[in-house]
Amino acid sequence: MNKGTHKVTDWLPTTKKEVELRGWDELDVILFSGDAYVDHPAFGGAVVGRIIESMGLKIAIIPQPNWKDDLRDFKKLGVPKLFFGVTSGCMDPMINHYTANKRLRSDDAYTPGGQSGFRPDYATTVYTNILKDIFPDTPVVIGGIEASLRRVTHYDYWSDQLKPSILETSKADLLIYGMGEQPLREIITLLEKGLPFSSLKTIKQTAFLQDNSCEVPKNKNWTDKKLASHKECLADKKTFASNFKHIEQESNKLFADRLTQEIGNKTLVINPPYQTMTEKEIDSSFDLPYTRLPHPKYKKRGAIPAFEMIKFSINMHRGCFGGCSFCTISAHQGKFIASRSEKSILKEVEQVTNMEDFKGYISDLGGPSANMYKMKGKVQSICDKCVSPSCISPTICHNLDTSHKPLTEIYKAASAHPKVKKAFVGSGIRYDMLVPEFNKTADPQDLQEYTEQVVQHHISGRLKVAPEHTSDDVLKIMRKPSFRNFHLFKKSFDKINKKFNLHQKLIPYFISSHPACKLEDMANLAAETKDMGFQLEQVNDFTPTPMTVATIIYYSGYHPYTLKPVFTPKSKKEKQDQNRFFFWYKKENHKWIKDVLINSNKKELLHKLLPQRKNFSTQNRKKRHK
Repeated sequence: MNKGTHKVTDWLPTTKKEVELRGWDELDVILFSGDAYVDHPAFGGAVVGRIIESMGLKIAIIPQPNWKDDLRDFKKLGVPKLFFGVTSGCMDPMINHYTANKRLRSDDAYTPGGQSGFRPDYATTVYTNILKDIFPDTPVVIGGIEASLRRVTHYDYWSDQLKPSILETSKADLLIYGMGEQPLREIITLLEKGLPFSSLKTIKQTAFLQDNSCEVPKNKNWTDKKLASHKECLADKKTFASNFKHIEQESNKLFADRLTQEIGNKTLVINPPYQTMTEKEIDSSFDLPYTRLPHPKYKKRGAIPAFEMIKFSINMHRGCFGGCSFCTISAHQGKFIASRSEKSILKEVEQVTNMEDFKGYISDLGGPSANMYKMKGKVQSICDKCVSPSCISPTICHNLDTSHKPLTEIYKAASAHPKVKKAFVGSGIRYDMLVPEFNKTADPQDLQEYTEQVVQHHISGRLKVAPEHTSDDVLKIMRKPSFRNFHLFKKSFDKINKKFNLHQKLIPYFISSHPACKLEDMANLAAETKDMGFQLEQVNDFTPTPMTVATIIYYSGYHPYTLKPVFTPKSKKEKQDQNRFFFWYKKENHKWIKDVLINSNKKELLHKLLPQRKNFSTQNRKKRHK
């Protein structure tokens, strides 16, 4: 549907007037969100709202409520019949607000005009506390990335504290973790049948707090696993680290245990996750009647950067089986891939091409990792028992079907649409799965066809991939393959360029200051990438985020799986020094690099990075003397 044909009632209501325009005099659910309201399947608030609507309920969204004034935004729509919903938005507010150096950002991609200051730090807790103060008897359900990743005792980098479950700090009644469609549907179904909210204790993929005196609700299908208490985690960092192994394994199992943890005089109960969404289930979520546009209320406030970035993109699947130590995707979306049908994807292609400002270019046909679409275990019973957090580290599982053929076919089908000039792949590609020497059970021809399809038809001069580091010791902690595989991929990439007379460039991403990374590793990284012809630009300093192995190591000093000590650069100087090696080519870094490498007795690296040149003025004097 074109923008010009929309009316305000095509969006979910956000004000009392919009509620009245629909002829409603009461609401079943009111959802508060830290993001501006963009009615698009890439924005969690819109997905939640449309699902609730699809179940016949009356739902309104209050985006970016003002938490500083008389709190009228929290009161203006009254009390919902069923519950309040709260999400801080698509990003954890602290990552949204602060850089890796804890500097305040000057913009917010999820706000009109990119303006900052429209959501609080720890937004889920702030919003929920306000609601519980004003409406103490109305249940509050929290969800989204912030709630999901803070569901258990976690390290908060920005306050440098170990914090309890967000259920404790927010006072919420129920937490939905992960992708929330399945538990949300069950919650609403049960409430509509008349069950009291207080009885919702055995719904999968939810968490809640109860008094220690209460017995954990019975469920004959679940086994319980007790974690070390919050108090024990505060007292001993190694205990905190050992907890995480169980948390990560249970969140990635198909048939997980129920987790419990004592927090003071309360017990946290985390029910096991749902099994991966079926094709029909994920299609139904993406096929809801989104306008695919920001609410018209923002028209005069400027574009919403996050929307502009994904406006003409299509997400084809969810989940990631990479299990990278620094990444939160599998903790939130799970490691098993939920893929949409080709029909649903091509239906969205049609919708995108009919948008009034579409110019013929789909910006991304992708997912959390671009090339995991339709991939799953060959023998399901093996996956049913698996506890590994990654299917491709340290090696690719023999049971994983890594055929890229369904993906190649989707690319061709989308590109064949008469209104599509080019369909780009903007999501990150797992290059290691395209290296036959690493992906040993795959058909090399299949991998070659996919790579050629992407390089020829789906990038615009640059292919971004993420080797992340060159040191095998660091890569092992990251759960990434040896850098040797990147050399092999680059060789294949260069051959494709030559074969088709192309001039595409490979853009590698790298991380500094990751656990196990020493200054010497960064010097080696700089020398090796320079030798390959790269001047690095896509680089990041490691930022600890809740629910990752790397963050557990950063805080505790121990690897949660081995409980062995792991060095981590933590001071501001250490982190800045590591980051400087990315930019060896900048003149202002030359003297510092020279001093560091001479003092470290690494002259061979100095000669690689800064080869000695004859003094230009001396040469000129010799010429003049002659």
